[in-house]
Amino acid sequence: MYAFDYHRPSSVADVAAMLAGDEDAKLLAGGQTLIPTLKQRLAMPSGVIDLSGIAELKGITEEAGGITIGAMTPHAAVHFSEAVRRVIPALAELAGMIGDPQVRNRGTLGGSIANNDPAADYPGALLGLGATVRTSKREVAADAFFTGMFETALEPDEIIKAVHFPRPEQAKYVKFANPASRYSMAGAFVARTAGGIRVAITGAGPTAFRWREAEQALTANWSPDALDSLMLDPDNLNSDLHASGEYRAHLVRVMTKRAVATI
Repeated sequence: MYAFDYHRPSSVADVAAMLAGDEDAKLLAGGQTLIPTLKQRLAMPSGVIDLSGIAELKGITEEAGGITIGAMTPHAAVHFSEAVRRVIPALAELAGMIGDPQVRNRGTLGGSIANNDPAADYPGALLGLGATVRTSKREVAADAFFTGMFETALEPDEIIKAVHFPRPEQAKYVKFANPASRYSMAGAFVARTAGGIRVAITGAGPTAFRWREAEQALTANWSPDALDSLMLDPDNLNSDLHASGEYRAHLVRVMTKRAVATI
């Protein structure tokens, strides 16, 4: 690990000021990605800004019929939240599938979506539910937030404050998890919302994405059978030592059909 300055501010305004004065500083949320990266000397930030002391970034509230979750809220809190389980049970269930108990108690919603790992679960929930990311500068629709592998629409000095999830009519998340890491090798978040059917895929591509063809097919025929003739292009999917693009394309259809069948 390289030497760096450690900061623990108490407000979002303080964080913004620190970022403005040091473009090489990194934000520390739950640390599930940043800490190992620092230990392996794969990053050399001039400073690390710890967000754990900022109360305004934590908490879960019911708002406008949906749920708003602070960026520094850990996965375990989402999973066990009475409000989340009552309003959006699929979101609570998803949070309980992330990693292991240690990861769920340290990892945060904001850290997950800011990092945008291709195999992360939360991006699927944001896209599947049509969520809105609230930052220190603006509000960003989930459809415009995830831009590529480990890339988002966030500006260098922009801080995620919270995410608002509208309440769906029905929703379900199903994933095929890597048995070692529990990351999604292919996952499907299917939701029936006021704006129509949404199908979000995680783990299969360079970033989470909506499967528009599946949405159209399910709109015409709400049945797992409606997906039988659909298949994503394997050339556009991840291919690695865990699974080929062809296998992930197959998994995506299977997971989506399971989600529809159990919704």
